[in-house]
Amino acid sequence: MVTTPAPSPVPAFRVEHDLLGERDVPAGAYYGIHTLRAVENFPITGTPIGAHPELVTALACVKQAAALANRDLGLLEPAKADAVVAACEEIRAGKLHEAFVVDVIQGGAGTSTNMNANEVVANRALELLGHARGDYARLHPLEDVNAGQSTNDVYPTAVRIALDLTARRLLDAMEVLRDAFAAKAEEFTDVLKMGRTQLQDAVPMTLGQEFATYAIMLEEDRGRLAEACALMHEINLGGTAIGTGLNAHPEYAALASRHLREITGLPLTVADDLVEATQDAGAFVQLSGVLKRIAVKLSKTCNDLRLLSCGPRAGFAEINLPPVQAGSSIMPGKVNPVVPEVVNQIAFEVIGNDMAVTMAAEAGQLQLNAFEPLIAHSLLKSITHLRAGCLTLAGRCVSGITANREHLAHLVARSIGLVTALNPHIGYEQATAVAQEALSSGRSVRELVLERGLLTEARLREILHPDNIARPHAR
Repeated sequence: MVTTPAPSPVPAFRVEHDLLGERDVPAGAYYGIHTLRAVENFPITGTPIGAHPELVTALACVKQAAALANRDLGLLEPAKADAVVAACEEIRAGKLHEAFVVDVIQGGAGTSTNMNANEVVANRALELLGHARGDYARLHPLEDVNAGQSTNDVYPTAVRIALDLTARRLLDAMEVLRDAFAAKAEEFTDVLKMGRTQLQDAVPMTLGQEFATYAIMLEEDRGRLAEACALMHEINLGGTAIGTGLNAHPEYAALASRHLREITGLPLTVADDLVEATQDAGAFVQLSGVLKRIAVKLSKTCNDLRLLSCGPRAGFAEINLPPVQAGSSIMPGKVNPVVPEVVNQIAFEVIGNDMAVTMAAEAGQLQLNAFEPLIAHSLLKSITHLRAGCLTLAGRCVSGITANREHLAHLVARSIGLVTALNPHIGYEQATAVAQEALSSGRSVRELVLERGLLTEARLREILHPDNIARPHAR
């Protein structure tokens, strides 16, 4: 009888070593010992860097550009370079992101993120060359994938690229929200209402003007965000540890940045002074400030939407927000402004993130800022959440807003603020007398003006017509 030999057991682990000694790494893992130690050292947020796909993509872009530059300089064998490039292209296509497992908040100025990237790229490149993961004698994460680099130029460069890529999506989302407000401004162009200052009746305006303001504010902020994004295009790649370029070929910075421009399609430039660029977090502070500006103004807009829609019977009730869900477990029929409320909360978070970025940037010391992981995570969260908030506000709220036209007309008719619009036509003294009597008697301004013969009905209608109220150069 012939017996079939039992298959050899597949090892569950492979042994890797670093300066601290040896560790068992899961045999199927694309990461290695440096990543393993970082995962153990930083159980902080539970959010891995792989949760920021733009950051992983940007890291792959930098590693690919570095491999091409080192190949061009004769510092990396073409076969190895080709394998590294192929691995990076897979990562850029969305593969292996789950292998980027280091926590987003980490000590070491991003070193663990860079190590994670080096090991994943190296092990995938080894597979493409026909070798086993962990066979670093054939292609090494540090000797080959990280050649000519330091975390201190790789990480900031990748963060800048990731922020630019992410912010472009926010710019698009802000455009969607701007268009939603602009469409409502056009729809409400003939709806007269009372403007308010300090929550008191002011002067007549149109609901269209009110909504056009929100669209204009968004477009202004899109411009400021685009300006801040342009600051992300100056990189310190090639500066290595502190900006002096130690251990990098003299031509590496120019070559790597050229390849990186081609890979990303971004107008990246190498900073004039790499020592300054390696330690300076000013561009991140600028971007964070713009994000805070966007958040503050979005939150103010949402405050307005909640106020204008409050009621439905005991509040302003000038507009109706689309009902999207029941508002109470105890009050039947109650519907809450939940979409503006969630955008308010996003704004509060972004404002808090700005303070985190500010303190992290301020805490940099000498030639390096060790706290860029917090800066990156805070900014990426702010951008991502603002984008989601803009799209949600546009699609789930603004596009479905309706005006309570009859109620608005009634409020205008009853408002004392009408006298301000009539002041140029009946004089300040007469306008004051009408206002005083209207307040004391409860009668309308229109009724009293007609009764006193100050204006004809036709002239009154003309003055208070929405086209005249909404004149761009009105008094």
